[in-house]
Amino acid sequence: MIIIRRMVLLSFFIGLTLIISSCEKGEVKVKSEEKVINVILQTVEKRSIRPYIETIGTLIPGEEVIISSEVDGVLKDIRVDEGTEVNKEMVLAIIDDTDYILQVKQAEAILKQAEANLSNISVEYTRKESLYKEGLSSLNEFDDISTRLSLSGSEVERAKASLNLILQRLTKTKIYSPISGIIKLKKVSSGDYVRNGTPLFTVIQNDPLKLSFNVPEKDIGRLKIGQDVQLKVDPYPLRDFKGRLSIIYPGLDERTRSLQAETLINNSGGLLKPGLFARVIIYTGDTREANVVPVNALLYEGDKVKVFAIEEDRAKERYVKVGNKYGGVMEIIEGIKAGEKLVIAGQQNLSEGVKVRVNVAR
Repeated sequence: MIIIRRMVLLSFFIGLTLIISSCEKGEVKVKSEEKVINVILQTVEKRSIRPYIETIGTLIPGEEVIISSEVDGVLKDIRVDEGTEVNKEMVLAIIDDTDYILQVKQAEAILKQAEANLSNISVEYTRKESLYKEGLSSLNEFDDISTRLSLSGSEVERAKASLNLILQRLTKTKIYSPISGIIKLKKVSSGDYVRNGTPLFTVIQNDPLKLSFNVPEKDIGRLKIGQDVQLKVDPYPLRDFKGRLSIIYPGLDERTRSLQAETLINNSGGLLKPGLFARVIIYTGDTREANVVPVNALLYEGDKVKVFAIEEDRAKERYVKVGNKYGGVMEIIEGIKAGEKLVIAGQQNLSEGVKVRVNVAR
């Protein structure tokens, strides 16, 4: 009986040992199963890029001029309306010139009379001068005729000045456009009585137009007069319009912390209209070769930027120095080289040394 009991106990311990051993092997097997992260890779490219600044702008007239009357009178003829295209020196309206023509005739008559008086006094002066030199006339008589001659000459000059002034007023009864463009506003009608200084029309220059935009404070050091500017507008999404940076304003807007600048845009075709919004690119450098990666490959840790490369199916952290963004790609200045493969999807789940399963983006 003792021998049988010992054999039973021995069998129990052997079975228990086998069970424990089996459990331990199972644990080892579980521990040996390493997590694998699925990722997509893309090769770092070297691409031709041109540095630029992106912003939003508004098209405004090249010039905007308010044309006012320079004389008083009744508008007898208006030759344009709002929207009319006009050329420089084109007659826009005419003020009744009847009174001014009459004033010219009166001024001409006054001048003619003053010149006749001067002629008569000049003859008398010549005679009195001769008599005075011969001692046949007194000094007082000669001084008197000299004074009359001087006054008569002044009268002629005043009459001439008055005539010239009235002639100028007469010419101003015709209202001319100082620029080529389009009538934006017509503020009067035929028959209206206008005075000197009454606003009549607003004319805007539509070729060239100005593109006005603001550049953030961080980018203003990259601006230079003459830089190439490109813009797109919604009415013509497939067309690029071009110009050159022409004005950089001297001070920042304290509210927006941005600097205003302007570009002249050729609009000879008349496609662009004042008031249109535009997507603006200011090119700040020449075309050059640079390493670029998709922006979605970048991970940000405070002021640091990193990517994940793959070496022997393992994730490797790479801290990089970035340049400018060009659409969907970012320039990489330091940290990686062209031809290396970077993770562009799945990198949020990675850490240094994690094993990956790779799919290559095409």
